[in-house]
Amino acid sequence: MNAPNRLRLGSRDSALALAQTHMVADALKQRWPGLQLEIRTFKTQGDLILDKALSKAGDKGLFVKELEVALLAGDIDLAVHSMKDMPGELPPELALLSFGDREDPRDVMLGKTDQSFMELPPGAIIGTSSLRREAQLRRLRSDLNFEVIRGNLLTRYRKLQDGPYDAIILAAAGVHRLGWEERITQYFDPWEETIPAVAQGILGVEYRESDDRVLALIEPLCIKDVEIAREAERAVLTALAGGCQLPLGAYCRITEDACEMKGVVLSVDGREAIYAHMPVDFEQPAESGRALAALLLDQGAREILQAIRKHTPVSAP
Repeated sequence: MNAPNRLRLGSRDSALALAQTHMVADALKQRWPGLQLEIRTFKTQGDLILDKALSKAGDKGLFVKELEVALLAGDIDLAVHSMKDMPGELPPELALLSFGDREDPRDVMLGKTDQSFMELPPGAIIGTSSLRREAQLRRLRSDLNFEVIRGNLLTRYRKLQDGPYDAIILAAAGVHRLGWEERITQYFDPWEETIPAVAQGILGVEYRESDDRVLALIEPLCIKDVEIAREAERAVLTALAGGCQLPLGAYCRITEDACEMKGVVLSVDGREAIYAHMPVDFEQPAESGRALAALLLDQGAREILQAIRKHTPVSAP
């Protein structure tokens, strides 16, 4: 194998990001005994913006840019991301691959009581940092109050316990990876209730495209079905010119017999929603994703996204 015997991994410095990076590191050490690993941590712009919704700060790589700068500078060899945080377009010198199994892609609720979402009293306060989650949940319960909640998962959980929130909405993957399953009061159906963010639950590893030595290390740990889902869902994001803070979602579900994908684009208030679904070609998942995006645009998503972008700041490239 023409691969380095030392690998420098970049990670955000949150507990969840580090847990995910250690998962990658452990898998690499198991697959390549003797490989020397170093983990370097970074604070990203998204970690530092705690006083407002991320959608009001622009959405171009808020949780990844600093790691990409380090990659391009040669300070690290590999960056570990939650794939759902990745913008649709990457810098041309970088490449992306899924890593390992996909965690549970669903959204979950953590509540102060054991009430389900539909059992919460009118006027209950729901904390979420995602326009996508808020817009879809408003369609289920327009009588609830949705408020922005920021910070890492531990910070948000403390705000649930000590603040005005009756419940908070998170990604199941992060909650599971921190070992907090017992704190979950409800899972949302990813096909019928809240369609997940693009590639939610998938770990992404980003590397310099020209670095064949690093690719030789990580490619054997890429799982075909996960990579199919990643390619299909991210093709939807790219074709819609979307970012991780826009109210859109796509979910590719794969069974023994079939592969299909459902997508949604919503207005911020959830009153307008365009849904579409179609089969996914195992051999050309990205082409299927682009076809689904075209279907969404033709059915009215174009006008919804144009209206949103008129009121959304554009961040620096």
